[in-house]
Amino acid sequence: MAAYLVSGTRTPVGRYGGALSSVRPDDLAALVVRQVVEDAGLPPEAVDEVILGNANGAGEENRNVARMAWLLAGFPDSVPGITVNRLCASGMSAIALATAMVESGQADVVVAGGVESMSRAPWVQAKPEKAFAKPGEIFDTSIGWRFVNPIFAAQEKTTFSMPETAEEVARRCNISREDADAFAVESQARAIAAIEAGLFEAEITPVPVKDRKGNVTYVSVDEGPRAGTTAEVLARLKPVVKGGEVVTAGNSSSLNDGASAIIVASSDAVERYGLKARARVVANANVGLEPAVMGLGPIPATRKVLERAGWSVDDVDAFEINEAFATQSVATVRELGLDPARVNAWGGAIALGHPLGSSGSRITLTLLSRLEQSGAERGVATMCVGVGQGTAIAIERV
Repeated sequence: MAAYLVSGTRTPVGRYGGALSSVRPDDLAALVVRQVVEDAGLPPEAVDEVILGNANGAGEENRNVARMAWLLAGFPDSVPGITVNRLCASGMSAIALATAMVESGQADVVVAGGVESMSRAPWVQAKPEKAFAKPGEIFDTSIGWRFVNPIFAAQEKTTFSMPETAEEVARRCNISREDADAFAVESQARAIAAIEAGLFEAEITPVPVKDRKGNVTYVSVDEGPRAGTTAEVLARLKPVVKGGEVVTAGNSSSLNDGASAIIVASSDAVERYGLKARARVVANANVGLEPAVMGLGPIPATRKVLERAGWSVDDVDAFEINEAFATQSVATVRELGLDPARVNAWGGAIALGHPLGSSGSRITLTLLSRLEQSGAERGVATMCVGVGQGTAIAIERV
């Protein structure tokens, strides 16, 4: 049975400590979950499952933010929810799991997506191992390793930080600082042009935010893109990896807040509830690779999803590559032989931001928007994943 993408929406992406930092992640998730159900004109009780991706889970997500979001949306408590974690690709994996449920006949309607508030991620502290011991180590849960297993700790490259993996990709793939900065400049320019042209408006649900006086304003535009970004500006930034030469804050994605959701439905559900099928999920793919070069994950993942779809690179009208770092994006474009004009035409995470749990569903939604607004048919979205994984999804408009 085919699985179709129906209504979808996302919040704007907020900067770390920025416009959305006062909003809890479960409230961000509830907002988009409620919106997609209402936009579809779907009775809430018709939903069989809610699947949301989230990479943190240590704070206000309360571990199963999918269930929390559904209840906060005011929907029937008879609908279950599950939260999945594939780090950066959590939102895309949520869509893939929803697709598998629909294709196998285990569900007719699934709300899938993801959420992350990196601004509100808590600090965590290890419990003392014995009574009256001093407090244990403290970690910021917004990103990165914590409580590392001693076996991994002894393997230097396994526990590389994300910037270190990006620097390793640059070294192995012969990507220069100039290459990375040029890609980042283009991402910023494309994102700003897309915002100014109103291209994202159809996929964004504004977020109500209260100020200290209780006044409500609505955040409706991605906060990350920086006008005036040039190669000269980026060239002045210092590398962020000790001993590195390429990776800087300017050619990397940032810490962000945001949520996104989309309905995955069977053909029977589309007919029964009068839903508008926008695209069919043709294939999904996941791969593993060396953690030290996790940024290369989109290369084998894209090849695998294209093989499953029966497509070649030339059959794809639009690609979305999550821009965790410019180095991994440049490497992916080069290795797969992609036409840069078809890749991230509205900018990517370097400009728009990377709220981990939401990014996979966000780029899938943006891919769908690009196909619709350009009249194109086939698209592929792909991501690298921390600790050495890659994932991809292939969709076709109907």
